[in-house]
Amino acid sequence: MIYLSLDKNQIKLLSLKKSIVNQYECDSFEKKYQTDLLIKGKITNIDLVASAIKEAISSISKKNIDKEVVLILPQESFSFFRCQIPVDLAPSAITSFIRDKARAELTTNIDASLYDYFVEQGSFEKQINFFSIEETTAVQFAETLKLIDLKLTMILPETLAYFKLFEKTLRKEKKEKIFYTIYDKDLVRGYLYDSSGLLDKNRWDNVLKEAEPIEPILKQKTSELEKAGHKLNRLIISGEKSDNIRQDTFTKEVGAWTNPLKKIIPNFYEEYLKMFFNHDKKPFPFLNFDVCFGAFVFTKENNRFLIVKRKGGPNLSLPKIGLPKKEFFIFLASFILSFILFVFLSKLNLNFSFLKKIGSITTNKITPTIAPPTATPTPSFTKESLKIKVLNGSGTVGKASEVKDILKDLGYGEILTGNADSFDFSITEIKVKKDKAEAATMIKNDLKDYTTSFKQSLLDDTEAADLVLTIGKDFK
Repeated sequence: MIYLSLDKNQIKLLSLKKSIVNQYECDSFEKKYQTDLLIKGKITNIDLVASAIKEAISSISKKNIDKEVVLILPQESFSFFRCQIPVDLAPSAITSFIRDKARAELTTNIDASLYDYFVEQGSFEKQINFFSIEETTAVQFAETLKLIDLKLTMILPETLAYFKLFEKTLRKEKKEKIFYTIYDKDLVRGYLYDSSGLLDKNRWDNVLKEAEPIEPILKQKTSELEKAGHKLNRLIISGEKSDNIRQDTFTKEVGAWTNPLKKIIPNFYEEYLKMFFNHDKKPFPFLNFDVCFGAFVFTKENNRFLIVKRKGGPNLSLPKIGLPKKEFFIFLASFILSFILFVFLSKLNLNFSFLKKIGSITTNKITPTIAPPTATPTPSFTKESLKIKVLNGSGTVGKASEVKDILKDLGYGEILTGNADSFDFSITEIKVKKDKAEAATMIKNDLKDYTTSFKQSLLDDTEAADLVLTIGKDFK
């Protein structure tokens, strides 16, 4: 998988190639350009951006690089709002409530947008975080990647990637306010969050002069936020230059409790950090590539979130693939010919009086009418066109990725992986859409050597995938 971050004039790329169970060989690239790649979150020139991405791909010099891309974009590429769900709202009414709320809150047309949302459950409330991107903008990014033979599978706001990096440090029962700050050579920037997610969609950007200290700048910013009603509980510092920050002295000078990301990641996300290795055995520079690392963690833990989907609309991560024309016409012609032949034979009155007589007795041999065998219907899809989501419900680390590799070897095409809602699934489960019921039979036959006791149920038609396979503890 490729985690690709694009900003105004900067590109960051993290390439992960799975080598052994739950281990990824990683390569990275970053560069700032003199010309703008994006303006207000949109591509300035397709050829220019494609050329920059191609340079990044070429620099890591991998022959068998993965073609699937998780694209990370600045928040200004998206429309955003958040609101509370009424406590008396029925679960079945949440989706329509959110859609109506989006139409009221946003200036963009959500019917011409790709969107998704997630719900943060606090101690006393549920908070909706809604993100959308104009469909034309998303298609332009997909076309840009296609120019260099890459495939867009997910679009993710950078704010979600950053939030994921400190989410585990939050106490949901306490309403904390956090300012996430990226400290680079010539720039400091940040977003305002609280315990439920992004609080302000606008990114703060401050250009640094040569050797200019950051402490007075952040002290002033902290004071401005407090005057606006946002007294900070914590300041989280990331970025290349944050490595030299001393937590105690920095906290004193800025006037806000400071958490360097270099301490958070090893303490709370070490299991993910251990998945990465490279041949020069250098530690992964997560301070430089925090947005890519955060996106990796997000896709591992929030597999159900796909910003590229909308009800009734296109799905860039799992494109709609129609039945191939050739196979369709062959199937249709065979069906018509079989039907005509059946009708013709049923109209005939066949005379069997030519049966031989034995002596003076005519023996009429009664031949029972045997119904023609029921033809097994030819599925209207191929393995390659199926959209499959594999969830790890067994608790065994890396199980979903392992099953993905098995299915890939069996010829299945698009497969997303992630964790199930819990790791207590004793039996492997299959959820499949009604019009793709044959897919469940395919999967069962192909995985019969691993388990035979599948639990099957219907998958909602609004889901992006055609089939969701949740791996249970019974899977060998």
